[in-house]
Amino acid sequence: MAGVAAQVTAERREQLLAAADRVVQRDGSAASMNVIAAEAGITKPILYRHFGDKGGLYRALADRHIDMLLARLRAALLTRGGLRARTHATVDAYLASVEEQPQVYRFLLERAAVEEPDVRGQVVGFVRRFGDELAAGIGNEPELAGVDPQRAVVWAQSIAGMVQGVGDWWLDHPEVARDAVVDEVVGLLWEGFTGASGVVHPPFTGSS
Repeated sequence: MAGVAAQVTAERREQLLAAADRVVQRDGSAASMNVIAAEAGITKPILYRHFGDKGGLYRALADRHIDMLLARLRAALLTRGGLRARTHATVDAYLASVEEQPQVYRFLLERAAVEEPDVRGQVVGFVRRFGDELAAGIGNEPELAGVDPQRAVVWAQSIAGMVQGVGDWWLDHPEVARDAVVDEVVGLLWEGFTGASGVVHPPFTGSS
């Protein structure tokens, strides 16, 4: 019976998250707990009962979207056609997510991360996890064979931060075509990759 009850609770929690998602995608950073509760057809105290408090709901929403975005980026990193095709697919996947759900990003960055330190940490953690995924991809990239693993991590974390930064900027500049932004970022990265691949680097020690 306990297992069944836990399953019912988990399913109900997912239903409430889906309701919260609908409100966030419609209202962005203006989404309120009252409106979310009304969307779910419950009272605000019941909403709190499932998530503990407002912060608990924000953290759950952040986890939901971070996990979906990471899955999308992992798929892009497996794109066939060589390093440039994989680079283009990965940058485009991130910006496509921003374009498709701008209100979600506004909510997470402008509301949840400001009000809840834990959500801010989740956003920072996402960039680190994205960087880790990129580092693994760089380390296994045939066109960058032999790159020092620590150097790959530095490159990857730099790229992750840059892509997230340009995505944040693009939220406020939707007049710039996504293809144009992707092409500029990929061109910059490609110059770095092709330049680095033809250089014999000194051993990476991590210190000066």
